[in-house]
Amino acid sequence: MESTIKKQSLAQTFNLLKFTFGIVPIVAGADKFTNLLTNWEQYINPSIADLLPFSPSVFMMIVGVIEIIAGIIVLKKAEIGGYIVAAWLTGIALTLLIGFNYLDVAVRDLVMAISAFAMVKISKLIA
Repeated sequence: MESTIKKQSLAQTFNLLKFTFGIVPIVAGADKFTNLLTNWEQYINPSIADLLPFSPSVFMMIVGVIEIIAGIIVLKKAEIGGYIVAAWLTGIALTLLIGFNYLDVAVRDLVMAISAFAMVKISKLIA
């Protein structure tokens, strides 16, 4: 009985994380085309922006497409999508840390990456 309750609790936690890491990247990715939530270009490390073969706005649209795809993968196959989102968030955090910009966002993204990784581990416990 206790094992069943624990498994149900883990399943609820997994579903909460799954929908969070599915929906949030889709919304953030879509916003890369509208900039309603924020001006996403401000988060590009200036040294990276200088290396781009296209404008920062085009780069952010590409990022948006990747984020939308990652969110869809999480919703369809969280065990794989969680790793993708965790790696993606870690990459974003590292670029922010390297540029010593938006350290609060970098820390938040690292915490979210750990949470996405935890989602993958939980998915294996409830399978």
